[in-house]
Amino acid sequence: MLPSLALSHFEASIIFALFTSVLLGIITKNTDRERLHYAIYCLVCFVGALFGLSWLMYLGHG
Repeated sequence: MLPSLALSHFEASIIFALFTSVLLGIITKNTDRERLHYAIYCLVCFVGALFGLSWLMYLGHG
């Protein structure tokens, strides 16, 4: 039997952002330096969008 993994929505979103950023960096850039910079850039954008949309929903429900 597999162990249960209970993640909050925030944790799942961060993990998704991390894996997606790494994948985008790998498949879209040629050198390791470009891949690293692009993956970090994508991760920052994902997390920024996560916080921005979270606040927008919080203020919209208030």
